[in-house]
Amino acid sequence: MNDRLDPAIRIADRERDGALELLAAALTEGRLDAQEHARRSRLALQAHTGAELAALTADLPAPEPSARERDRKDLREWLEEWRYWLGGAVIMSAIWGANCVRKHELTSYWPLLPLGVWAAVLVAIAVWPRGEGEDGEKGGS
Repeated sequence: MNDRLDPAIRIADRERDGALELLAAALTEGRLDAQEHARRSRLALQAHTGAELAALTADLPAPEPSARERDRKDLREWLEEWRYWLGGAVIMSAIWGANCVRKHELTSYWPLLPLGVWAAVLVAIAVWPRGEGEDGEKGGS
């Protein structure tokens, strides 16, 4: 379930809800039958500590992330790459500026080419359609 769940600490409703969601997903996927799901759900609602809750879900795999969660992760990574681009732009511009000051003349802005190529790749990633995965879902590899 949640790797950060401390086994000795009392759990809150949020942790119980997470375990119930995991159990429901396991029932939907056919990993649990109805009686086992009902038994584990009842025990999850009665659980007081992380250890009790973890024991109910330890043999279940984590559910696959939803399309929305995958899209959020992709957007977060894409925006992070733009932050790297901005950092590169600042560093390259500083080098260009220092070189101009050293030469006492305004030279051509050489960072334009690497930054332009990098930005073009980032834009292409955003607009390029994703391929279909083996399971028929978008974005699979």
